[in-house]
Amino acid sequence: MQRAERASLIAALLMPIFMLHVFVLAEVAIALICATFLTRSALHREWQWARHGWFPLAMIWWLWLVFCSLPGLGQGGAHSLIEAILVIRYLVLCAALEHLVLRDPAARRWMANIVSACAAYIAIQTLIQFTFGANLFGAHRWGDGELTGPFTKPRAAAPLSRLLFPALLPPVAALLQTPTLRRRLAAAALTVVAFAVVILIGQRMPLLLTILGMLVSAIFLRQLRTIALATLVLGAVLLAASPIIAPPTFYRLVTKFSSQMETFPTSPYGLLAARAVAMVEQHPWTGRGYDGFRTGCADPRYFHGWTWPTNPSDNGGGLDGCNIHPHNHYMQAATDAGLPGLLLFSALVITWLAILGRGLWRDPEPLRVGLFVAFLIQQWPLASTSNAFAIELGGLSFLLLGFGLAAARHPAA
Repeated sequence: MQRAERASLIAALLMPIFMLHVFVLAEVAIALICATFLTRSALHREWQWARHGWFPLAMIWWLWLVFCSLPGLGQGGAHSLIEAILVIRYLVLCAALEHLVLRDPAARRWMANIVSACAAYIAIQTLIQFTFGANLFGAHRWGDGELTGPFTKPRAAAPLSRLLFPALLPPVAALLQTPTLRRRLAAAALTVVAFAVVILIGQRMPLLLTILGMLVSAIFLRQLRTIALATLVLGAVLLAASPIIAPPTFYRLVTKFSSQMETFPTSPYGLLAARAVAMVEQHPWTGRGYDGFRTGCADPRYFHGWTWPTNPSDNGGGLDGCNIHPHNHYMQAATDAGLPGLLLFSALVITWLAILGRGLWRDPEPLRVGLFVAFLIQQWPLASTSNAFAIELGGLSFLLLGFGLAAARHPAA
């Protein structure tokens, strides 16, 4: 069993890397960790973790999601049911990381170092692409001007924004422990460069969430407040200069964003929100089952825009208003499992935040603050998001959540 536990630790440490480029190996790692943890619990009859804390509430939410996805009740058939059942892997992963895999401070230090290396990898590839026009793999900017970092598609900013705070806050706080001018300048430079990379990528929502994360971090870490304020000011200066130094960035973050906010009800995001609301209005108790937004988006029953029914011709964009998910975790929870599912998911998020934030006001350990912020911005309700359970970002966020739960449960030695 010790070999299996050691293999689980190795798998967990490799997961941040796998979730950047090799998703199938990330799924294999999750399966190994969950199987080892459940087998160990059965052999030692140690099931306290399943009866206490956040896990019972998580099981209630998951069981409701599975019930809503049953063929005949849910609208997605057997595929929807299978996908709903598989969501449990993330819950067991978090429990395994909290109670077994990352209970050792040395294991958490290794995980922190790998998270930092992954954040640095994305940032360095982004700067190389910005400077030379292509990343190390030869990929250029995306068609709309976004920097893709180490990827071939515009998805660098979202994982970077989640990895950034657990990677950035510990070294910055360490530099600020000795208040010399050189160390303060080094801490400020590191923070400014990290924030500048997020700006240069040119993805709007990750930038807004990074700003939120910076503000929340400054609330907990008093020594960071001056640097955070200066970073935000310098970020505004960089954005103002972007028409000259990075025109695609200015177009994405200012011109296009302003246009979408002015016409939000008819923008792609506004149409998705209207479609989700129409689905929930017609299925308030059970939603449409897992992945219900995708399976129902082309159904004319839900072609209702924001001015419907006052304006019966407002079809919410018709087929043009479709996408594979509603781009918001809470809308996804509601379309998948109705208003009860939304309430249970929201309660679970609040419970996780309470655990992650326990004791931080009294003792704001930088790594724990960073993990709290990473989860907060992942589940921030006023945000355009990816699918909550997609492995490339959802899986990464559940990994960071399990890391944060372990850090909260097992104080550093």
